[in-house]
Amino acid sequence: MKLDILAFGSHPDDVELGCAATIAKEISLGKKVGIIDLTRGELGTRGSAEIRDQEAADAANILGVTIRENLGFADGFFMNDKKHQLEIIKMIRKYQPEIVLCNAIDDRHIDHPKGSNLVSDACFLSGLLKIATEIGGKEQEKWRPKHVYHYIQWKSLKPDFVIDVTGFMDLKMKSVFAYSSQFFDPNSSEPETPITSKNFTESINYRAKELGRLIGVESAEGFTTERYVAIESLDKLI
Repeated sequence: MKLDILAFGSHPDDVELGCAATIAKEISLGKKVGIIDLTRGELGTRGSAEIRDQEAADAANILGVTIRENLGFADGFFMNDKKHQLEIIKMIRKYQPEIVLCNAIDDRHIDHPKGSNLVSDACFLSGLLKIATEIGGKEQEKWRPKHVYHYIQWKSLKPDFVIDVTGFMDLKMKSVFAYSSQFFDPNSSEPETPITSKNFTESINYRAKELGRLIGVESAEGFTTERYVAIESLDKLI
């Protein structure tokens, strides 16, 4: 199954927090979008791997993505090495996305930049003919995405470009709150974490509004890129 966009996250909920409104918008435009989670988030202070499996499935249904898979890498301990790169390459070749979205290039959680580098490196390697991979006994063809973009997470990184997501923030927030074990709940007796505060929940919206304000729209999501972003002509900018 060929996808237009494949979004990777080191943990379930990374994609939702970083770029769910963009994904929802692209799906509304007819794009086929998938999500690949690298780990099950088993080291998270709250919840469990099993709970987060169900939350991820619920969030996927809310967004309407075509596929969602989990590679089962070790939370906190996966590496950017050949073993893990080959598993990512298999997914890229399986779904042949034109665009890959991945974790922030720099962030508070060590798995985020690590996952960012891992996926980015695998996107390049996936285009090399002499790297052989197979799924279900069938040899895969090489494939390199045209674009690799990194969404923004905990740290307020300066984006290289922003996307107008006006009208899609409600859907984003529904997908985020599908992870009820992870975010603000005044009735929870579980330990507090940096993302369980009301302030963090509110920051999702006010960051989108701030980026939107800067480009003259209601809400926006930001991305960084390792390459120049090319446009057809000056009038394609908003």
